[in-house]
Amino acid sequence: MAHRSRLAGFIIDCQTGQIDPAADFWSGALGLARGETDEDDGDGAQYAQLANTADELYVAVQKVSHSSRVHLDIESDDIEAEADRLEKLGATRVEFIKRWWVMQAPTGHRFCVVQMKHPERGPPPNQWD
Repeated sequence: MAHRSRLAGFIIDCQTGQIDPAADFWSGALGLARGETDEDDGDGAQYAQLANTADELYVAVQKVSHSSRVHLDIESDDIEAEADRLEKLGATRVEFIKRWWVMQAPTGHRFCVVQMKHPERGPPPNQWD
């Protein structure tokens, strides 16, 4: 099935008790303005978006329970088709969470496939058949 995808951005996963000090650090370190801190769906997930990135790349700090790391998000207008495409390249599906796939590359890196939000902004998405 034809679909589109592209790099959405980077998520800085922080195993921390407080998201705000972590977001303040990464805001200062990267020279990006601090956005709002949001709690997602009442499940305790917290995100602080960082703003003013090149090509409107999404960069956020996320409070997590696993070890701290950085992961990337690939956004698509069809997350199932994109997950299928990535599996053919050697990735594996790890877990479906809420509305996105956590996947693992053959190299062991974790990443997410998320719904495309603003296809008209930023660089044009790749078209896949």
